[in-house]
Amino acid sequence: MRSLFRLKTIVAGEQQPEHQRLARTLSWPHLVAMGVGAIVGTGILTLIGVGADRAGPAVLLSFVVAGAICACAALCYAEMATMIPASGSAYTYSYAALGEIIAWVVGWSLILEYSLVVSTVAVGWSGYAVGFLKGLGVILPDAMTHGPSLEGSLADHSLHLANAGINVPAILIIAVVAGLLMLGTKESARLNSALVILKIVTLALFVAVALPHFDAANLHPFAPSGYGSVADDHGVKYGVMGAAAIIFFAFYGFDAISTAAEEAKNPDRDLAIGIVGSMVACTLIYIIVAAAAVGAVHYTVFSKSAEPLALILRELGSGGVATVVAAAAAIALPTVLLAFLYGQSRIFLVMARDGFLPPALAEISTRGTPARITAVTAIFVAILAGLLPLDVIASLANAGTLCAFVAVATCVLVLRRRSPGARRPFRTPVAWVVAPAAILGCCYLFMSLQRVTQISFLVWNGIGLLVYFLYARMRSLEGRA
Repeated sequence: MRSLFRLKTIVAGEQQPEHQRLARTLSWPHLVAMGVGAIVGTGILTLIGVGADRAGPAVLLSFVVAGAICACAALCYAEMATMIPASGSAYTYSYAALGEIIAWVVGWSLILEYSLVVSTVAVGWSGYAVGFLKGLGVILPDAMTHGPSLEGSLADHSLHLANAGINVPAILIIAVVAGLLMLGTKESARLNSALVILKIVTLALFVAVALPHFDAANLHPFAPSGYGSVADDHGVKYGVMGAAAIIFFAFYGFDAISTAAEEAKNPDRDLAIGIVGSMVACTLIYIIVAAAAVGAVHYTVFSKSAEPLALILRELGSGGVATVVAAAAAIALPTVLLAFLYGQSRIFLVMARDGFLPPALAEISTRGTPARITAVTAIFVAILAGLLPLDVIASLANAGTLCAFVAVATCVLVLRRRSPGARRPFRTPVAWVVAPAAILGCCYLFMSLQRVTQISFLVWNGIGLLVYFLYARMRSLEGRA
């Protein structure tokens, strides 16, 4: 029983075998750009429509709630990332502070999180790309642009997938981004920085056009589904908290920065700046863009759209600007794919190093990238993106993220008690308030997710525990030591 909670002694990147060693090529501007690139994406460009559908104009409060919880989690991540500057994010921190089986559950949840985030963003990108092509007169068949959709009712167990199809554009963009990551980390970071600037300029353009049309009448009724979380016959949660549980997806991305610990030139400084800096910048961006969106047109106009910002602009008579926004989104949204596919491959890499996955996957290419694990990850998420509907993918991804955030906040509290004098280049302010706030907030958001998501998450981790006891535990390097 004690072996289930054995702790791992973290090995710095420079102490890894040469064939598993990552090159230190990233500085703090690269990490801030990675964070902004990961955070500002599908959440504001696509999921703002889903959030408005569930909360109405009160989606503004959903952004505030989700942002506050993520801010607490980000401060906890900043402490752990600088204290344990190794790849693996929440999985690595949990292995060092909470024990092997907890680390496995967190790692298994991160597989769910990152894989589904990449899939969600790819589906969101597909919506904008298809809209842009339509504006140019190129119309793709529906069967090539949409995966199956959910129909039926959870209450009478008739929920099922319908409208069979494959989202081909989503699959293609994942292949392109994976190829770029396999080419090189520094090259990917440079392109990411350029695309992040394009993305910010695009959102600024939207605000410049939409904000002058702000009409307070569009904010009524402000909270048509209430301020809590109420399920409909299909098990979908509506209300401010129900929307916050989905909008939460819009804020995370800073955790991908923590996976770059072994590739940061100065992790003590760069990781904290990257995590906290990107979170602050993105919160300001979200509040301004969301206010402009819900004030410009009534939320019912864009709540069902796969490209809500472009649709809002068309409703305002700015079709030309809408085409520009759709084009820029199609070009810049892959920054989110890049950041999360990057993070996923690094987590898989560390799990392979620990023996939980085949060791051959931990091999580093001559360009200093984990090419094998990146390719495997890309194939997995491409299948998900091609076949699953957007809202289902996003809510499932949130469940895995909430688990990881709870684990990181718990690690902060455990290590503050167990190792109070340990080296902490960044210290979470008021840790005994911030960390519990992150834990309780994440637990509440989990309870606000739709029931099918909660059940699916528990089933996923049930499968994960079977894999652990039947395969991973026997191959754990800590267990063999």
